[in-house]
Formats: sequence, C-alpha cells, structure tokens
Amino acid sequence: MKQPIFLAGPTASGKTAVAILLCKALDGEVVSADSMQIYKGMDIGTAKPTQEEMAGIPHHMIDVADFRETWSVEKYVELASAVIEDILQRGKTPIVAGGTGQYFDGLMYKRRFAPVQETNEIRNELQNFAEEQGNEALWLRLKEIDPEAAALIHPNNVKRAVRALEICILTGRPVSAHYAETKDPERRFTGPFFAICPADRAVLYRRIDKRVDIMIANGLLEEAKALLEAGLDPNSTAGQAIGYKELWPVLRGEKTLEEAIEDLKQATRHYAKRQLTWFRRMPATWIYYEESAGAEDLAQRILSAIYEGSSPLA
Repeated sequence: MKQPIFLAGPTASGKTAVAILLCKALDGEVVSADSMQIYKGMDIGTAKPTQEEMAGIPHHMIDVADFRETWSVEKYVELASAVIEDILQRGKTPIVAGGTGQYFDGLMYKRRFAPVQETNEIRNELQNFAEEQGNEALWLRLKEIDPEAAALIHPNNVKRAVRALEICILTGRPVSAHYAETKDPERRFTGPFFAICPADRAVLYRRIDKRVDIMIANGLLEEAKALLEAGLDPNSTAGQAIGYKELWPVLRGEKTLEEAIEDLKQATRHYAKRQLTWFRRMPATWIYYEESAGAEDLAQRILSAIYEGSSPLA
C-alpha cells in the first residue's frame, strides 16, 4: 500500500507548486496542512491555490470551515486522517503539504497529552488577563513558566498562549515537558517527511515580501473588508490570521495601507522563523535550495530521495 508524503516548509517557500508536481508524478492528491486555509472566504490572505494552480489535482482540507468556527488540532487530525485513508484506499498517494507544524505532528504521531477541560475558571481568568493587561503580558507569563513553548507561540496568539498556560497550571508541568515525554510516540501515518526552504534566509524574506505585494495587488484589503462586513470578528481565531489582522487598523482608519503592508511583511517573516523552529524539531529531510532553483528541481530532488536515484519525472 502507498504511504502519504509529508511536505512542509515556511510560508512562501514554494510548497504548493512542488506538491502539484509530486502529485503528477505519483498519482497523488493534495491534503492541505494549513490552519487558515480551512476557512471559507479567506482566499488571498491565506495564499490558497487557484484553480489554475491546482492544475486539475484534487485538493482536500481547504474551505471546510466557516470563519466563525474555531478548530482544534484534534478536529483537523480526525477529518484529515479520514481523507488520507480514503486516498490510500483508492490507490493514490496523499501529499500532505502546508506550514502548520501542529497539524503535521498530529497526523504523523499519536501524542497523548494530559486532558484539559474545554472551559474552566483558569481559562476564563487567563482570557480576562489578556483582555485587561494585553496579549504580550499574557505571553510573558507563559515565557516565565515555559520559555520553550513561548518561543513557538506568537505573543498575539492568545488562544495558544492560554491553552499552554492552562496545561502548565492544571498539570503543574510545562507543555514542553509533555512534548518531550512523547517525542517517540506511536506513528499515526508512516511516510517520508520533507521540508523545503531557501538556503539563504534573505531569499526567503524577499519571497515573502513579494508575496505580500502580490496579495495586496490581488485585492487583499477588499477581501478583508468583505469578511468584516460578512460578520468576521477581528478578535476570533480566523480574524487574528496573519494577512488580515494587520489590515484591521487600516479599515478603522488608524493606519495607512503602506504602514500595514510593512507590518504584514514583518509579521510574516517572524511567522516563517517560528515555522522553521518547529519543523527543525521534527525528523524532516531538509531540501535547501538556491534562489535560481525552480519547483521542478525541488520535486526532482524529493523524488530522487524517495526512489533512491530513479524518478517518475525523468
């Protein structure tokens, strides 16, 4: 039976194009591992592939949620696992591609964390603290208790910071300790895990800046405005997605578009650094490439690694 192939990497590293080529070579279908591409209507800001870019390859786990919903990693893993099983049963190859490290971790490993109630007084206290003292103050509390976990969570990601602090308080142990205890858990899906990234960090940052400029040109501000008018709460999980939260001040008249664009580029660069930190903790085969490399080159290198020298693209 075929196995899924996992393809990770920071934002703007070129995963979409490589995944399409792998699907063509391996009779595959793409399973998105992106925590924001699950939301309907959030197309430009999450860099969803267009129909043209999909090139006729089926894509799964995109547009499966309303932006009013909040998805847990467990919910994603449950649905994505069923999709992967279905693809395998049809004799095709699932290409799991994206940039959300927790999704990859959940699909690859059956980790068992201490159970935490979905609602409790501690969570309410932490959420109130963030509202009163600010997101960074909450994050600094986490950093004091568990600096390793804090390094992987953005100061403005209140949901994840609250969850991490909640686990620390209720279990008396840092989240990173739970993670370390289960670093060799039972595999959920086997299969090779590749991560791609430019060899030069400056190249990645230029790609990010270019992507942001293209998003703005393609109507990102108009998309954000339409989502707001459709009822998207700027403080919700979807509303705090990079690409949108930087534009809310523009729509409120608090910042210029030029200022927001710079904020967005910087936030995306910081996010890419956190992605790299996460993926480097995982057992990935890294494919580093020069600026001149194209998607075909990367796909060829991955296929060569899979087939030890022989490639369906050859």
